[in-house]
Amino acid sequence: MHDEIVSTKHLACCYREGKVLEDISFQVQRGDYVGIVGPNGSGKSTLVKALLGLVAISDGSAMLFGSPLPEFKEWKKLGYLPQSLHLVNPVFPATVHETVGLGLLSHKRFPKRINGKDKIKIDETLKELNIYDLKHKLIGELSGGQLQRVLLARAIVNDPELLVLDEPTAALDPETRDRFYTMIGSLNQKRGVTVMLVTHDSGAIGRHASKMLYLDKKMLFFGSFEQFCHSPEMSSLFGEHSQHLMCHRH
Repeated sequence: MHDEIVSTKHLACCYREGKVLEDISFQVQRGDYVGIVGPNGSGKSTLVKALLGLVAISDGSAMLFGSPLPEFKEWKKLGYLPQSLHLVNPVFPATVHETVGLGLLSHKRFPKRINGKDKIKIDETLKELNIYDLKHKLIGELSGGQLQRVLLARAIVNDPELLVLDEPTAALDPETRDRFYTMIGSLNQKRGVTVMLVTHDSGAIGRHASKMLYLDKKMLFFGSFEQFCHSPEMSSLFGEHSQHLMCHRH
């Protein structure tokens, strides 16, 4: 079992307008819960898309579970919750149970069918996320918070070892957002799933994550929140007061 889940060395990504990310080097260990934070346009989403093979790496390298990209093939080890809820068609006549089942179908060979064992697994996942009562509801009938839980269930129903979430709480109110972060923390603790969570909410993620990756096109910080709070470089960047508010450790 490989304990280094993600590793990058001098990773860079370019779009037409130039470099979006450059010289990104870090390692995520098994069991980490990493909050990826930074201002708008800092490259947070680009980084996770590069690790998922959705954006080309223009320089440097990345490895998943010890295998270099793009040779990595064990995608069933990953669960992904993308940024945009609008990717879900609210009038598509799918129930919550059917939507979560897509997380299992995506890794099946043809013919792709949900069997009895799969149905039990879907029900267990719905219960784990406290949305079993929504099982027969159409996804178009759900609130934003309920829909995010359903999409999270779809991402974890296949028991991924790494869960990647791209701004999952952007459309949620603060109370629902905190509950969602707590739920991710519980998955991290109880299941042992490694988490990489992109968020613009640098003030709240410190209550939940174990490590912070702070980006602004370059990597300005990577480490524990305790290390962040005692970093002179971060003090000069944020000021000591904001630094302590982000840390949530004392």
